[in-house]
Parts: sequence; C-alpha cells; structure tokens
Amino acid sequence: MALKPFKTIGIGVTFSPNLKANIYEASRLSFMFQSKLVLIHVGEKTSEKESEFQNILEPFLTQGLNYEIVFKPGNPVDVILSISDNKHVDLLILGALQRENFLKYYVGSIARKITRQAKCSVLLLIKPAAERIPCQHIVVNGLKDPKTKQTIDTAFYVAHQLKSGRITIVEEINQDEVDVRVDDDKSMRKATIVKERIKLRETSRIKEIIENIPVEHTTDITIKSQAIFGKQGYSIGHYAQIVRADLLVMNAPSKMTFWDRLFPHDIEHILTELPTDVLLIQ
Repeated sequence: MALKPFKTIGIGVTFSPNLKANIYEASRLSFMFQSKLVLIHVGEKTSEKESEFQNILEPFLTQGLNYEIVFKPGNPVDVILSISDNKHVDLLILGALQRENFLKYYVGSIARKITRQAKCSVLLLIKPAAERIPCQHIVVNGLKDPKTKQTIDTAFYVAHQLKSGRITIVEEINQDEVDVRVDDDKSMRKATIVKERIKLRETSRIKEIIENIPVEHTTDITIKSQAIFGKQGYSIGHYAQIVRADLLVMNAPSKMTFWDRLFPHDIEHILTELPTDVLLIQ
C-alpha cells in the first residue's frame, strides 16, 4: 500500500481551556505537512465564535495558512466523522485525556469513539502547547501485521516533516512464542536461544521494510530496532513512556466489539492510558 501524505488536516475545536493550544498545534502541523487545515466546531455558527477562532488563528494567517472553519450542530462523534469524510481529511487531531477510568472506558469518550470509527489517521494530543515542543523521538510499532509496513513508512514521513532525529521500531513478541518451560540452567539456555532466534527473525523483517523507505525520509535519522517480549499494546506503551518518546505511532484499531471493550487488548491498552501523544495510522 502506497504512502498517503497528509494533504488535509482536521481538528475538532471546542471552547475549552486548551482551545488556543490545540489550534496552534494544528496550525503548525499544517505548515509542516504543507496541508490545508479544517477546523470542525460542533455547534451553530455565530459571529462571536467565528471572531474568536479568527483571533487565535491570526499569527498563522499572516504566514498564509490555508484553512477553513466548519460549523455544524449535532452529535459530536457523528459531526466530526461526517465532516472529516466530506472534507477528505487525511489526519484528524483530537484532544484526549491521558488516563480514563473504567466508566469512561466502558461508555467510551468522544475521542475514543471517533478513534474506533475514523476512516483517516488520528492524532491524539494529551498535552497540546501554544509554544512548539520539538518532536525528537518517535516510537513506532513493528509487530507482524498487514498494516505495519504502511505505519512504519508513515512514521518516517512524519519524522522527516517534523525534523525528528530518532526513530525506534518496537517489535512486540508474544511470550507464548517462547514455548520453553524454564526450571533449570539447561532450559534457561534453551529459552535464551529461542528468544535470540526470534529477535533475529523480527529484526530481519523490519530491516527489509526500512530498506524500501525513500532515502530522503531516513536521512539524518538515528534508527533503532527493539524487540520486546510481552503483551501487545501494553509493552510498547510502557516502553514509549520509559524512554520518554514524544510520539507513539501505531496501527489504527480494527472495529471493536462489545467484548473488546470489556476485555481490552492490543491498541486498547494504549487508548486507556496514553503514554504520550499517539498517532494511529489508518
């Protein structure tokens, strides 16, 4: 599947304490990706609202920001998803709570519901800032999955546009693959050998993906491959938190069932407790 550039960026905007920071983040990204910015407000259009949006956008308008403000009343999830489709949004930006309690997890926050249903990539911002904080280290999933190649390709495209200097590709390996019972030194050595073989296999697979990425997207970037044995979703989230990554790039979640919401797995671990800003590639 070919890389899909972010030609149009959308952001849901509400009159919250983070309004200015969210709009500033989205406007900067619009310049970095050379994209059109679509501000989506769920509600009736008024001159007061439009004036406030224009005032916040003013520093970017003088630089030639290509933008559009869309007002539409209705259900927030339905409105944001429908406008994203109609405006051909490639990247949708959403503010998100860093930690959600069980009730919010079960019922589903607006950001969570949109994330599950969006047809485009989604960027979840947990700490938007009016002053830019450089994105220096990106962690991206490298698990064996049909979506992973495009996700890694996109991570390098994002790193190139944001001028990030470091990417770590994390291969989450299920502990069940090491089917060795460890109860003495001999079995311990056997388990270690099995793990090393799996690591070599995964590293080879990732290396092949990287070799097919455009050179301009890999130049001046330090690339590291990291194999981790553990629970998918939880392991990479914990790793991103430990290394203080600025952005975690993941495959977008598949459609979730009722039981998936009760018993989280894979990406749901990330959505429940965001370790940093998270970009989900559709």
